[in-house]
Amino acid sequence: MPSSSHIFRLGVKELWSLARDPIMLLLIAYSFTASIYIAATALPETLHHVPIAVVDEDASPLSRSIIQAFYRPRFNPPRMVTLADADAGLDSGDYTFVLDIPPDFQRRVLKGTVSPIQLNIDATRMTQAFSGGGYVRQIVSGEVEGFIQRYRATAPPPVGLTLRARFNPNLQQAWFGALTEMINNVTMLGIILTGAALLREREHGTIEHLLVMPITPSEIMLSKIWSMSAVVLLAAMVGLLWIIRGILHVPIEGSVGLFVLGAAIHLFAATSLGIFMATVARSMPQFGMLAVLILLPLQLLSGSFTPRESLPAVLRFVMEAAPTTHFVALGQAILFRGAGLSDVWPHLAALIGIGVVFFGIALVRFRKSLSEAA
Repeated sequence: MPSSSHIFRLGVKELWSLARDPIMLLLIAYSFTASIYIAATALPETLHHVPIAVVDEDASPLSRSIIQAFYRPRFNPPRMVTLADADAGLDSGDYTFVLDIPPDFQRRVLKGTVSPIQLNIDATRMTQAFSGGGYVRQIVSGEVEGFIQRYRATAPPPVGLTLRARFNPNLQQAWFGALTEMINNVTMLGIILTGAALLREREHGTIEHLLVMPITPSEIMLSKIWSMSAVVLLAAMVGLLWIIRGILHVPIEGSVGLFVLGAAIHLFAATSLGIFMATVARSMPQFGMLAVLILLPLQLLSGSFTPRESLPAVLRFVMEAAPTTHFVALGQAILFRGAGLSDVWPHLAALIGIGVVFFGIALVRFRKSLSEAA
């Protein structure tokens, strides 16, 4: 049976080795501070203070109502320009949208005749052009419909659609980006830190010293797993409480303790995977290339960026065996929706099963690599 004393002392040795590695310490600090803040505030598809200009050729109450409907934080206050200034502004990139309200627009609306309104878009800003065009269309349509109902007493539609957004009522993408980045970084650091710890032993020649000591491969693996997992969990809590909740003011709906439990079980599987990858790679550059090939599919196909229901059935079936799939579902359920243990226990059970399988595979491979080194 593995000795708890050996596991603890070897884990302390790993912590001292990590403390003397400034590059890894910088990576940990960046991953759970600046990386989370950047992911939350710099999403390219976010409409934030988008510059818009208006050519008001009607100068009517309706046109003024439309202009006043554009306000922060999605749009900057519209700038009133002429047609010549609008073209020059689009050419120079000063405006993303230019709305041209034609003459007699209000009169035609009241008469019930079709009155086209022109929206010019700088399509080189592709993400803003795609999502912002829909927002502009909704704003203009809403103002026109409200104006018609006031002046023509149009009967309201028989069915009214009321939109209620749960868990993120203001639809702030910073909330989603911050939590998703933290969940992904837990996986990334769990794999990288344990893999780098094992490769560091091999490159420094200390793996041979371990072979002559009365310790077993399972004790070596467990020491690296608990020490690196503790570092990642501590850094994740700093990012969750200081950056996400403190600086970004993202509300945490569920239990932080339950999330920590899920993260710890997930790290058992992720760190085991990192040890397995380190036994396959022969150097840190090889490990880095292998990590890219593993981490990208784990993040893109786990449901952190797009719903898993949009994936092909084959990929959904394959990703059921990935720990990130269950950790993302568990983390989003707890942090976003306030789920409890009764809601997420299937994901916890799946993570335990996957972790045991990964640990067993990594242990077999690790023993083989030790025998080859001996």
